[in-house]
Amino acid sequence: MIARWQWLLLLFSRKLWLRVTLFGLAGVATAVAGIFLAPYVPETWTITIGAKAIDGVLNLLASSMLAVTVFSVSTMVAAYGAATNNVTPRATRLLMEDNTSKNVLGTFIGSFLFSLVGIIALSTELYSDQGRAVLLVATIGLIALIAVTILRWVDYLARFGRLGETIERVEKATWKAMKKRLAYPHLGGRRPMVRAGDVPESALPAFSEAIGYVQHVDVPALEDCAKKSGVQVFVTALPGVFTDPVRPVAMVVGPQDDDIRKAIAKAFTIGAERTFDQDPRFGLCVLAEIASRALSPAVNDPGTAIDVIGRAVRLLAKWGSFDDSRTDAKIDCPHVWVPAIEVSDMFDDVFAPIARDGAGMVEIHLRLQKAFLALVGVDRAAFGVAATRHSEAALARAEAELKLEPERHAVREVAAKITGRVSGETKDREHRIS
Repeated sequence: MIARWQWLLLLFSRKLWLRVTLFGLAGVATAVAGIFLAPYVPETWTITIGAKAIDGVLNLLASSMLAVTVFSVSTMVAAYGAATNNVTPRATRLLMEDNTSKNVLGTFIGSFLFSLVGIIALSTELYSDQGRAVLLVATIGLIALIAVTILRWVDYLARFGRLGETIERVEKATWKAMKKRLAYPHLGGRRPMVRAGDVPESALPAFSEAIGYVQHVDVPALEDCAKKSGVQVFVTALPGVFTDPVRPVAMVVGPQDDDIRKAIAKAFTIGAERTFDQDPRFGLCVLAEIASRALSPAVNDPGTAIDVIGRAVRLLAKWGSFDDSRTDAKIDCPHVWVPAIEVSDMFDDVFAPIARDGAGMVEIHLRLQKAFLALVGVDRAAFGVAATRHSEAALARAEAELKLEPERHAVREVAAKITGRVSGETKDREHRIS
């Protein structure tokens, strides 16, 4: 897994202002290039252009790009607000990190600065005839780029910030985090020989003074500290866990002191919000929030909740037959022990809120039971226990909230199939053992 400085660099590269600034600098450099490249342009290639002609084109570009930039920024802000109100505030970050909107805004601002610098240079007669030729070629290329960008932007705005498109972004971000965790179930460390949360009795806790969510665990830094100090580090706070000064982020086994435990605690990045990168469960929580908002009386949109259930099934099915006993593809940090994500926790993150908020809707209960049945069919060994537990809990809610007996009976029938399929697997296993 990536070190802390690499993760911080990744977050920095996603900043909107960074890409816009780079595009703006590129626009300024392109305009200035005409001054310095002029001596290298043969006079036979020079196109005689009046300063007023090119000045008029640049004036038009400058004024239009300024207006388009303001329009684009207002549209992006409106999309962020729509996502916050109609989806969930946690999904807004994905829209703010969208590369297409960054490129569009950067192109418009870069074009504006190019035009502005070109106008100033023409006004001060810094361009020779060869310089005007270079400026003309750059302007023609820029106009073509702007035309393509605007056409793409108009098509993109039809989807940007919409409910379905934002849900798809959340699903993609969740699967991206899942793929990283599947490749490194223990973040490059070793699998604990006991269940998650259980550590040797001789271990001493390491606390972080910060209060918030664990956003990143720098496992390579933990390995360096453990190797130099001759200790073993058991991570107890995975990304997404809310920590405080009385909840240990790690347990340390071996000769140690306060300085070693403080150095270990510094390997945990604590922030006010959860992030998608190292935390696949956060994506599932965001999907559950979207479904809960859709099931609220103010919205009353069970179709969106059903869509979320389908996406959750697809994500968990891709997660597949994940085995907690599985080791990382490459153990780079043998002195660090990191627990894997529990399947039961993932079920709790996404299905429990939907079952609670949709308790009075038969279509939600039926979809949930069918989702559990599908996951049991994908991998009974991995999902059987969690699916059965949630199926029973959802059935209890249905019995309590649904008023019509035919509706309760329909839910019971699907739930019975789950129990039968899981118990059938248990009998097959016992038969093979005997």
